Amino acid sequence: MKKNLFLAALLMSLMFILAACSGSGSEEDTSTEEDTGSEETTEEGSEDESTEEGSEDESSESGSSAEVTGSVNEDDEQIAGEGSSTVFPILNLLVEDFNADHGVAVELGGNGTGSGFSALIDGSAQFANASRGIEQEEIDALEEAGIEYTEFLVATDGLTVAVNPANDFVEDLTFEELQTIYSGEAENWSDVREDFPEEPITAYGPDQSHGTHDFFNEEVMEEEGVQGQLIQDTNQVVSSVVGDQNAIGFFGYSFYQANADQLKAVNIVGPDSEEAVEPSFENVMDFSYPLSRPLYVYANNSALEENETFHTFMEYTLKNSQSAAEEVGYVPLEDDALEEELSKLPNLEQ
Repeated sequence: MKKNLFLAALLMSLMFILAACSGSGSEEDTSTEEDTGSEETTEEGSEDESTEEGSEDESSESGSSAEVTGSVNEDDEQIAGEGSSTVFPILNLLVEDFNADHGVAVELGGNGTGSGFSALIDGSAQFANASRGIEQEEIDALEEAGIEYTEFLVATDGLTVAVNPANDFVEDLTFEELQTIYSGEAENWSDVREDFPEEPITAYGPDQSHGTHDFFNEEVMEEEGVQGQLIQDTNQVVSSVVGDQNAIGFFGYSFYQANADQLKAVNIVGPDSEEAVEPSFENVMDFSYPLSRPLYVYANNSALEENETFHTFMEYTLKNSQSAAEEVGYVPLEDDALEEELSKLPNLEQ
C-alpha cells in the first residue's frame, strides 16, 4: 500500500515538472516576438499559440489577417507588384501573411516608385507601390497603353532627415538650410549655420528611381534637383549615414525606426512655420510634421475585375493595412479613411 502511494506521489511530481517546462517554453516564444518589436502580438499571445488554437478572431487581433469576402482561384494569373522601397515593408508583410493564409505567393519588388509605374505600364505587374502621387507623364503612358487604374491610400509616412549620432550640433534644420545642403552650395557645416563647426558635409539620399527622392525634390528643393551621394538601395543610404560622422541623409520613417539606435533624427522647420517638429508617430498622423506624406498602391482595374485572386489580395491588403503599417513603423489609416479606400474596390460576381 505504501509503495502504491509512493508511486502515485512520484507520478504527480513528474506531471508538475512537465507542466512547468511547458510554461517556460511559452515565455521563450513571447520574448522572441518582443525582439521583433510587435507589442500587439506579445499582448495577445505568440503566433504559435494562435496557430495551434486555430482561432480566426485571435489571428485578426494579433494583426495577421482580417476576414475577407473574396476567395482565390488557382487558375488566375500570378499576382506581381513592383515599386517604392518605402512602401515595400508594408506590402512585404502583407504578401507573407496572404501566402500563409491563402497559399498564394505574390511576386513583390521594391526598386523604386518609378520602377513600379513602369511595370504597371508595361503590364508586368498588376499593382505599383508609390511613395508619391502619380505624375502626368505616367498617367499619359498608362492611357496610351489602354490601362485604367485605381489609386489606393494605404498609410502615411514622415520622410526623415537624419545625421550620425556623433553629430552633437544639429538638432533641427529649416527647408532653406536643407536646400543649402542638397544643392551642393554648402561644403562645410559652417556654410549651413554660422555656429556649426567647419567640418565637411557628405549628403546622402535615394536616387531618382525612388518616390522619396521625388518628394524631397518637390517639397524641399522646389524642383531644383537634389545633389549629393544618391544611392539606389535605401538601406545603403542608411548605412552610409551610420558610418560617416559628418553625414546627413533622408529616407522613409520606417528606415529610421529600424535603425534609431544608430541614427539621430533631425527636427524640421517647415516653410510656413518657426517651430521645429520632430518626426514622430503623432506628428506624422496629424501632418504637423512638415515632411509627412501619403503612401499608395496603384492597381490595374482590369486585373481587379477579371482576376478573382488579385481582387481578394487587394481586399486583404486594405483590410490589414492598419496593423501592417503600425507593425513596420508607419502611421495607419483612420477607420473612416480605410472604409473610403475599400469602397473603391469593384464588386466581383462570385
